[in-house]
Amino acid sequence: MIRVRDLQVSYGDSVVAHIPELDLAAGQVLGIAGESGSGKSQTALALMGLTRYAGGSVTGSVQLGGVELSTLTNKQWRAVRGRRMAMILQSPRASLNPTITLGALFGRTLKLHGVPRAERQARMEQALVEVVLDPQILSRYPHEVSGGQAQRFAIALVAALRVDVLIADEPTSALDVTVQSEVIDVLRGLRERHGTAIVFISHDLAVIGELADQVMVMRRGEVVEQGPTSQILHEPAQQYTRELLLAVPVIGRTR
Repeated sequence: MIRVRDLQVSYGDSVVAHIPELDLAAGQVLGIAGESGSGKSQTALALMGLTRYAGGSVTGSVQLGGVELSTLTNKQWRAVRGRRMAMILQSPRASLNPTITLGALFGRTLKLHGVPRAERQARMEQALVEVVLDPQILSRYPHEVSGGQAQRFAIALVAALRVDVLIADEPTSALDVTVQSEVIDVLRGLRERHGTAIVFISHDLAVIGELADQVMVMRRGEVVEQGPTSQILHEPAQQYTRELLLAVPVIGRTR
């Protein structure tokens, strides 16, 4: 579904992310881990074709289902974002228009991406059921819902649009542990029901281990280690990966 070769993200003379190789099949989950500033979010922006709007540049190849994305025009990108690829962020409420209800936002999104009027209500209701949200939430404004509800609403938009690839940039870091687990379950269901490929970005390897099939560890813009989740979590080859794992709090561990 996603094929990356020698992807490099730069701002002026500074290279902030370099991904030599990445392959992600339909229904697979890739976890990208690393500390703040390691290049995780810059990789996400590059995959979505948004780097240019932040003042950066991208070289290399990114393909979606065999289609080269690096050469797309703005008009061609509009047929990809929201229809084939989507992105949810760490603070979903900051991405929601505070002046309209969630229902109005949901309807506008489906209309923008070509969902026929006759299908919109059914799509909304089905998506809300999938993320375990009461349809009554559609009458509320963004400030009237919790952080966990706002994040699940963002995932419901993705489910309703039926995209091929979801990029989730730190979607659980602002949530408490219980709500984190709920969001992980919702993402897992999205993959199982729709075959959605997911790029899950987090600084927390423990959270990544709950969902990802493979893991990519980044530091200072470079890929430190990459492989199956079980291998990375239980037999890491690099000292930096071991340090990340040791940073995960464990009840009963003495320092």
